[in-house]
Amino acid sequence: MKMDYLTIATAGKDLTWFCHGQALANGWWTELGTGKDLRSKGYPLQQPIKNVGELIALAHSELSEALEAHRKLLMDDKLPDRTGLEVELADCVIRIFDIAGGLGLDVAGAIASKLEFNASRDDHRPASRREANGKKF
Repeated sequence: MKMDYLTIATAGKDLTWFCHGQALANGWWTELGTGKDLRSKGYPLQQPIKNVGELIALAHSELSEALEAHRKLLMDDKLPDRTGLEVELADCVIRIFDIAGGLGLDVAGAIASKLEFNASRDDHRPASRREANGKKF
């Protein structure tokens, strides 16, 4: 599969814009009492205003909900035409792209770079994975 870095990065930047934009419009990046903007630019040199551990925990909670939905084969309660697994995975992706926007991270570019790198990794090839010490999952 040929990597198209620009297409992947552009799609990711669009997701960052939409996901973070919606969270921003809903006030999740504004301090309720003062109206202070909680977005950070310059990570890691500038200490983020928001608690990054909390943001990661919230994304992790979506993955835990996805696992539970899969374990019980649940349909989503808010989008009943969708499985709980796909909706909770979507929630996690939305949170990740929101975090990227709020902290000024280029997660989209990192995804494109990582996909490009993974395409050339010997330890990701079936022959290497079949070896005694190869990656099984």
